[in-house]
Amino acid sequence: MTLRDAVALLRETGDFTAIQEAIPYARFMGITAELVDDEVIGRMRYSDHLVGNASVPALHGGTLGALMESTAIFKLLWHGETTAVPKTINITVEYLRGAGPEDVLARATFTRHGRRVANVRVFAYQDDPERPVAVATAHFLLVQE
Repeated sequence: MTLRDAVALLRETGDFTAIQEAIPYARFMGITAELVDDEVIGRMRYSDHLVGNASVPALHGGTLGALMESTAIFKLLWHGETTAVPKTINITVEYLRGAGPEDVLARATFTRHGRRVANVRVFAYQDDPERPVAVATAHFLLVQE
């Protein structure tokens, strides 16, 4: 199944499984997404290979960035008008506190969603959504088919 087919299937069923299976990086990182009350929630399952500092232990910042960028893309694919994957223009991550050895969740909100460009803010958290471990601002080019 191609990624475009997986996006079409997502729009029909609301199930992100086909997209996650089509992206090897998401499988390697343990990144998944699901719809909760029509909101896309990303999840990165804890695994030892995600730890950046074993003495603390804390998850590597790059893994948090990957989760937040993936969650933003999943949200754009769910709400998008095309089956083309958006292209990342840039992403800025603010690390607010250490992320411990447990699953991390992320939720994304649009700050602007135009025809060609989308701006997305993503909040990553572990226990409490009101205490994010990192926040990202990302800009995407929406590819027209």
